[in-house]
Amino acid sequence: MALKIIDYGSYDYRKMIKLRDDVLRKPLGLSFAPGELEKEKDNMLIGAFEEEDMLGCCMLVEENAELVRLRQMAVLNNLQGKGIGRALINFAENLARDRGYRTISMHARKGTTLFFEKMGYKITSPEFVEITIPHYVIKKKL
Repeated sequence: MALKIIDYGSYDYRKMIKLRDDVLRKPLGLSFAPGELEKEKDNMLIGAFEEEDMLGCCMLVEENAELVRLRQMAVLNNLQGKGIGRALINFAENLARDRGYRTISMHARKGTTLFFEKMGYKITSPEFVEITIPHYVIKKKL
């Protein structure tokens, strides 16, 4: 498996959009809103690949000079539990650290918090509903 930074608008970026749509949006009856993807052009886009196939993805969004937010993490449903998510998180954390960020945060779906807690993240908010499902804000010092 190879992990790499993806260029906005590239062929790999289009694969990333499809994966996020299939794994994160369609199961909830959601789709990308017009103009939503255009806001991603300045984000750090990350993909996990086997040959040309995208296995998983995520992105980092700068909140301020010290804080970066991980968003839109998705792994193909049939490959979850195989270490792809862990590899994506490690890559994203190293990228954030290399770029000078001190903290990484995210809005984690309630069902994923145990995975992130095992990787050193701490829940820092009460439960809240986002895109129709329960979430928590979780953070980790880098």
